[in-house]
Amino acid sequence: MTQSALKADLSCRFCLVNFLNGLYYFNMKKKIKVGILFGGKSAEHEVSVRSARNVLEAMDKSKYEPVLIGIDKKGRWHMSADSKALLHRKSLESGEVSNSDSVALVNEGSGKLTGYTNLQNEISVDVVFPILHGPFGEDGTVQGLLKLANVPFVGAGVLGSAVGMDKDVMKRLLRDAGIPIGKFLTFKTGDKIDFKKVKYELGLPMFVKPANMGSSVGVSKVRNENEFKKAIKTAFDFDLKILIEQNIEGREIECAVLGNEKPIASVPGEVVLTDDFYSYEAKYIDENGAVIEIPAKLDKVTAKRIQTIAIKTFKALSCEGLGRVDCFIKNGDILVNEINTIPGFTSISMYPKLFEVSGISYSNLIDRLITLAIERFKKEQKLKTSY
Repeated sequence: MTQSALKADLSCRFCLVNFLNGLYYFNMKKKIKVGILFGGKSAEHEVSVRSARNVLEAMDKSKYEPVLIGIDKKGRWHMSADSKALLHRKSLESGEVSNSDSVALVNEGSGKLTGYTNLQNEISVDVVFPILHGPFGEDGTVQGLLKLANVPFVGAGVLGSAVGMDKDVMKRLLRDAGIPIGKFLTFKTGDKIDFKKVKYELGLPMFVKPANMGSSVGVSKVRNENEFKKAIKTAFDFDLKILIEQNIEGREIECAVLGNEKPIASVPGEVVLTDDFYSYEAKYIDENGAVIEIPAKLDKVTAKRIQTIAIKTFKALSCEGLGRVDCFIKNGDILVNEINTIPGFTSISMYPKLFEVSGISYSNLIDRLITLAIERFKKEQKLKTSY
């Protein structure tokens, strides 16, 4: 399918979706309250705050009533009518948010958030949009909490989130599904890690990274034994399990996926590095750290192969809602690096940009993700809970 044909197909699908959504909202006679859950205890806290700002700005306020729920770095939940204060990074880190009340999610199936410093502060949300990157948000922990509270939420469920976060488990599942990946080794705290043996298995250079982290946090490119020792320590600062991966000299291609049972893939995009690798700084700080090309300069056959393998990866890992699949192309072979089940939603993030070029605007993308969450929830409610 050509890029123009893909855009036309997606445009038709989403016109129908938006029409049906319009009927749904008309029948509801009220706006849907969307809890935007952001911040969190992980090292990707700041990225989450940036993503939340963009989602809030792009959300269709005629359909949705956003309810900001910020999690500070100590894990405390805050709710406030003052979105500017709540989205202020330093305030969230300290937990000192003006006009804010610490809140808890009530486990009674109504999406109710209740203040515990001010019992009069109470609100219910219809659906939650978690924009939490890394541990304590993207790894199935929050998804499990929302499941217990019987609240619809955007994105993968407990299983898909957990395996998508743990790169070791993810890669083993992909390998068993027949999806090509690069060579890797896994180590846990206390394991003896011999540089010479690892070098023999993977060669140089190699990458060392925490097993459960995203946004390139704690990732190091290693060229010698001294760098190896430093990289091991850095990775273990962020996780109790680490991965050491073979360096793949190839093009870095990313493809966004959207849907539940019948997911669709965006046009592929390419990360053209001007830095040593796609580090945290290159992604979020250094504007010249990488050049993003959307769509990637690929022939039609290769682009289609990437889209097919992205959807296959999404399904193999039990993902739902959204995901961004990162691949390498080397000598015509496509190797999957990883999936991100809650990709960044900042103004420069790949996921929304990939679908924007594919014909789905940022606002419509948010609309569709919320619809997918509600659709899945309704299906789950029909399942029997007694025998």
